[in-house]
Amino acid sequence: MFHHRDVLTALAGDLLPGTAGSAGVYTRAVTDSRQVQAGDLFVALPGERVDGHDYIGEATGRGATGILVSRVAAAEPGAARYVVPNTLAALQTLARWHWRQGPLTALEITGTVGKTSTKEVAARLFAARYRVLMTEGGLNGDIGLPLVLLRREPQHTFAVLELGMHYRGEIALQCGIAPPTYGIVTNIGYTHMERLGSQAAIVEAKRELVEHLPPHGAVALNGDDPLVMSMRPAAYCRVIVYGLSRDCDVRATDIETHGQAGLSFALHHAGGTVPVRTPLVGAHNVYTCLATAAAALADGFTLNDIAAGLAQVENPLRLKFGRGPRGCLLIDDTYNASPASMAASLAVLAEQRVSGRRIAVLGDMLELGDVEEEQHQALGRRAAAVAGLLIAVGRRSRWTADAARAAGLSAVLHFDRKDGVAAALLAEIHTGDAVLLKGSRGLALETVVEQLQRAG
Repeated sequence: MFHHRDVLTALAGDLLPGTAGSAGVYTRAVTDSRQVQAGDLFVALPGERVDGHDYIGEATGRGATGILVSRVAAAEPGAARYVVPNTLAALQTLARWHWRQGPLTALEITGTVGKTSTKEVAARLFAARYRVLMTEGGLNGDIGLPLVLLRREPQHTFAVLELGMHYRGEIALQCGIAPPTYGIVTNIGYTHMERLGSQAAIVEAKRELVEHLPPHGAVALNGDDPLVMSMRPAAYCRVIVYGLSRDCDVRATDIETHGQAGLSFALHHAGGTVPVRTPLVGAHNVYTCLATAAAALADGFTLNDIAAGLAQVENPLRLKFGRGPRGCLLIDDTYNASPASMAASLAVLAEQRVSGRRIAVLGDMLELGDVEEEQHQALGRRAAAVAGLLIAVGRRSRWTADAARAAGLSAVLHFDRKDGVAAALLAEIHTGDAVLLKGSRGLALETVVEQLQRAG
């Protein structure tokens, strides 16, 4: 939430002739005209495919009371107009100014996978002590982070922010807008290989968070990931290493999974141990808990505080359990996919106690660059060890299907597109089966889930 006069003050050095009008309090800044609500500031961003300036009329028609533009447009009845040379740079400047208007401690999270679940768990844990502002949905990166920051309200005293990364320097840019106090690096995988070219380049890009943490802050690093640990020399702050290895500062032992009922483990730090039982599903979420615990310990939480908080968190929203045709268990994890998240979801499938088959519907993994063939083949071998039936979806997933067959799984189907997948499943599903659906966003496998739910 911010005021018209805040925009004038923050952007005073950038405002051009054509700036006009007045407004009161803005609830949010929005870049998508379809999401505009009354009282929003609409930011017209030029893009490769569309230009936000072409949608100013729609935005003001939906109730935007201000527009941030780089050229004067006609369709803006009743809206204050701020004209700047570069609307993205102005959005970032406004967010940076707004952030600095009051003390706010920030925990910022990056990594290949696990950012969102770690953010969700950390926000709920820290909410026991603070009024928390956190990243919503996919609002991260050089556009999303400023939009989150401009939703800050006076009562917020702590922020849990997810840092997206599509290019070198983007994390450094975000740290410059909202300087972190604490940081978490979850892991380094293969996503973004297509853009950055190598895991070494991904490490350099993610390391920007570690480099921007202040001496009085702390960073939690995954001690079981050598690439993450290679960032340690770049830290000028306290380093807390978490993981399963004995030499980790914060570690877990005696891990037990309980299917849809969550998991349990013993949490160790500095000679102390507490039992933890959490609704989080899947053994991979032990790392989510450990990363959050490490950040909380840096802020003064006790082990008992952490155990109590982890007992109350909700399962991450992206992985959903439901019922499908003939009463089968549907595991909907269709939001996105990478090698690490695919492995985690297959592990969740393997943990389910079922009387029938485990069925895996796995789509293409995108942005893997030169390693896409080997990673899809590795996925096929992993699926063969877990599933009784594999349905591979997408052009790249032919490698997954072939590798699964070579590994000894005979029940394998392949579809170039998602068309026909639901029908094939309806012919295969029996009572007692568990069905996992997961793939990159481009495949939109959630529509297959919807078809199955309607049929059920």
